[in-house]
Amino acid sequence: MVETGEAIVRVGISGHMDVSESTARLVKSGIDRSLREVEGDLTGVTCLAFGADQIFAQSVLALGGTLEVILAAADYRERRVWAEHLPIFDGFLARARSVDVLPFAQAGPEAYVAANVRMLERIDLLLAVWDGGPAAVRGGTADAVAEAERRRLPVTVIWPDGARREG
Repeated sequence: MVETGEAIVRVGISGHMDVSESTARLVKSGIDRSLREVEGDLTGVTCLAFGADQIFAQSVLALGGTLEVILAAADYRERRVWAEHLPIFDGFLARARSVDVLPFAQAGPEAYVAANVRMLERIDLLLAVWDGGPAAVRGGTADAVAEAERRRLPVTVIWPDGARREG
């Protein structure tokens, strides 16, 4: 059970983008279970990447929570969101209480690291949809978990039995 002594509990997410469809269902169940344990008003903090972040955003909203979005760079939507995912991405942006765009012109490793730091500064708990492996790129899930642990933030790893990554 997550208790901070405050009315609002801020939960962040970091996770793999390349989860299979069957893994996405397993991950959603794990995220839902973790979020239901939160006592207080739920605020989800996310960078809104495809995969774990968007599954998390869906769960937060379904549970009556609010979203705060951190975009790593000014061009994130144009460069990193595939055309077929734009309606879902834009729908989450429209429902977000706030959208914080970091001062980077282009998305890339430096911007992703900064987005992780900004998220970690704002949360009480990190959910990590993570297979336990090293980060594929700087600013990936493994880096977010390591930084959260360095900051002594609680981390809940969600990687259910049978979960797998694609590609």
